[in-house]
Amino acid sequence: MSNMNGKLGFGLMRLPEKEGRIDLETTSEMVDLFLESGFTYFDTAYAYGEGASERAARDCLVKRHPRESFTLASKLCKLDDYSKMKEELRISLERSQAGYFDYYLLHALGQRNIDAFDEMDIWGFVKEAQAQGLVRRWGFSFHDSPEFLDELLEKHPDASFVQLQINYADWENPGVQSRACYEVARKHGKDIVIMEPVKGGALAAPQEEAQRLFNSHDPNASYASWALRFAASLDGVIAVLSGMSNLEQVIDNCKTMADFRPLDEEEREIIRKAQLLYAESSAIPCTACHYCTSGCPKAIPIPEIFKARNLALERGAIGEAKEAYLRATAGRGRASQCIACGQCERICPQSLKVIDLLKGCSSFFE
Repeated sequence: MSNMNGKLGFGLMRLPEKEGRIDLETTSEMVDLFLESGFTYFDTAYAYGEGASERAARDCLVKRHPRESFTLASKLCKLDDYSKMKEELRISLERSQAGYFDYYLLHALGQRNIDAFDEMDIWGFVKEAQAQGLVRRWGFSFHDSPEFLDELLEKHPDASFVQLQINYADWENPGVQSRACYEVARKHGKDIVIMEPVKGGALAAPQEEAQRLFNSHDPNASYASWALRFAASLDGVIAVLSGMSNLEQVIDNCKTMADFRPLDEEEREIIRKAQLLYAESSAIPCTACHYCTSGCPKAIPIPEIFKARNLALERGAIGEAKEAYLRATAGRGRASQCIACGQCERICPQSLKVIDLLKGCSSFFE
């Protein structure tokens, strides 16, 4: 692929905030710059920010730009009450005022929730929505084994795309199996949307050995650009999503993808060395998606606690880690307040043993 222009996706998940709410003025600037740079794919979901993301899409994108000038994706998310699932599309369209979704995803399909999806015949529902013109293309996001993905695509060949977690750190990670899942989707001829190419921002500030590795080749290239180029160099990719939080990230990502060139062999070798570093890392592989926090009865800021712990695990920055922990838990739940209810583990896309990890954080910090 010699030209990837247009395939950067704007994930409306980690938007800038002001006084506890999405900063619509800054987000509008980011949206405008993204479109001016030649990119069109925006990604939101029913569950992001309890609807705030879809409303931000309305205010910053839909109301301000011609509908044909962008493509918008949203997601049917897993709820505790499955009887409400069919209402989600109507609510998402109402919030966003988009008229229709260009891409609509069944969110985070896996073996733990597939029975409920089958029982509710969500497959039939999404096909009906497509026939009604409410959805142009439908697919699903996926965090499970390649074997199960193969089974799903055999049963549901009319899904036109699959959204997968793909980044260089998780490419051979046995808990994620990015490469194997990618190969299964391509075997079935499916287009790929890539999520977490920068691993929740972790690869924008990689461990110090990886930084030295990248700097030795190109000191002017951002670390995030290496991660985006790795993902964008794969065949069959229609969008590489980046959850951008400020104008600087939009500028850097747009520059990387507008002037895109696939990784050459020397750069691939550098990526392989970085992958080995991550394979040996003891860091907690949390992507800060925050799915775990919305239902936490103790309001524990789990991703922020794990990020603080990683400062010590990856860099040995114990003092900095403890300060980060105090900031993260100020006015919120501490790691030791976990009651082991397990809701976080049931919803975690990375299948992390959150309860045990919080116990370790409690021992370290408290």
